[in-house]
Amino acid sequence: MPQINLLPWRAEQRKERKLAFTVALGGAALAAVLVAFAIYLVFGTMIDGQQQRNERLKAEIATLDKQIEEINNLEAQKQKFISRMEIIEKLQRSRPEIVHVFDELARTIPDGTFLTGVKQTDRRLKIDGVAQSSTRVSAFMRSIDGSQWLTNPELAVIETKKGEALGSTFTMYADQVSTAGAADDSDGAPANKSKGNRKGASQ
Repeated sequence: MPQINLLPWRAEQRKERKLAFTVALGGAALAAVLVAFAIYLVFGTMIDGQQQRNERLKAEIATLDKQIEEINNLEAQKQKFISRMEIIEKLQRSRPEIVHVFDELARTIPDGTFLTGVKQTDRRLKIDGVAQSSTRVSAFMRSIDGSQWLTNPELAVIETKKGEALGSTFTMYADQVSTAGAADDSDGAPANKSKGNRKGASQ
């Protein structure tokens, strides 16, 4: 009976199987690389898209911040303009008042009393002067207290020096009566102060 040697065939078959396994393994590795590369591209595209959206949002936010800053500047300019208008209106309303104040000072100052300086801060007046006696200073304060344009006389300093031609130097303070928001009487004096004077006179 003839004998058949199958070893070469089996070896050839093992080589073919090994080659097929190697090819399959290489194909799987290549497929995995392709899938990983595709995933990388997809995520890269998503990241780029998100970064573009972020940049667009940053640009929009910067634009809005600039617009808000411009609005705030306009609001500040508006407030400054309103403040200036209020100051101008206040000055226009108070322009004739200072004339009445100086006229009132000239009217209320008694004989033998001379003013050496008048300084106004807001509605507060500082009055420096020289009087022949402290009695005349008291009379001056009473005249201011009864005035329609001046009120709240307060004596700060009175000093008598020997050898002076006039007796006493003094410094007093008084408040200017404002006509803002009050109805004026026929003489243009503040209505509230004139009413107070009439009330005091009646008492």
